[in-house]
Amino acid sequence: MTPQEVAEKTGETIGTSEWVEMSQERINQFAEATGDHQFIHVNEEAAKMTPFGGTIAHGFLTLSMIPYLSANSDLPKVDNAKMGVNYGGNKTRFINPVRSGKRIRGHWKLVEMIEKRPGQWQQTSEITIEIEGEEKPALITEWIMQVFV
Repeated sequence: MTPQEVAEKTGETIGTSEWVEMSQERINQFAEATGDHQFIHVNEEAAKMTPFGGTIAHGFLTLSMIPYLSANSDLPKVDNAKMGVNYGGNKTRFINPVRSGKRIRGHWKLVEMIEKRPGQWQQTSEITIEIEGEEKPALITEWIMQVFV
């Protein structure tokens, strides 16, 4: 799909990812990588005493799953893209914790696709990370990517 064809989908849901499990092993690995060992994430016994009833994924772990979810989705691919890079976010809200063992998936709604300069497109998407079997999503973010063609 050309960048212009993607831009024509502004306002539409443009993709959904596959489900992925947020296992305790993944949560522990994220804690090791970031140094964030708060008990609510890594101490299953202590976490049972909280309102969550067990460990939960770090919010930033859930946010960091966006590239993986994107790669495992039906999002349109931009023809002749040389690379895509994260540019940042306008808004991010952590709405509902992801309990260890739950599955998540992403949904992308295109907010904007504009050409910043020749060969450089800026794609802004509202991404909702859904938790399987739960009404409220884990997070909603407005995320910006730069796509180079």
